[in-house]
Amino acid sequence: MAKIEIYTSRLCGFCARAKFLLEQKGLEYEEIDVDGTPGQKELMVDRAKGAQTVPQIFINDVHIGGCDDLYSLEAEKQLETLLES
Repeated sequence: MAKIEIYTSRLCGFCARAKFLLEQKGLEYEEIDVDGTPGQKELMVDRAKGAQTVPQIFINDVHIGGCDDLYSLEAEKQLETLLES
């Protein structure tokens, strides 16, 4: 099973949309709240090569980007390939 991590913040509509897609696909993920956990925002920015907006999504430690990137992968039928690797 793929390791999915999603950095989020409270009241983020894009975060909710990304989690919705993952849940609709029956995928488990680790949610990391950058607002409520000290140091997580800095870690996210470092891992995401400077990206400061949430969500930031990683599959098997590979940064795939944010919500729009996740939906693009799904639309292009590439999300399943990432999940299988």
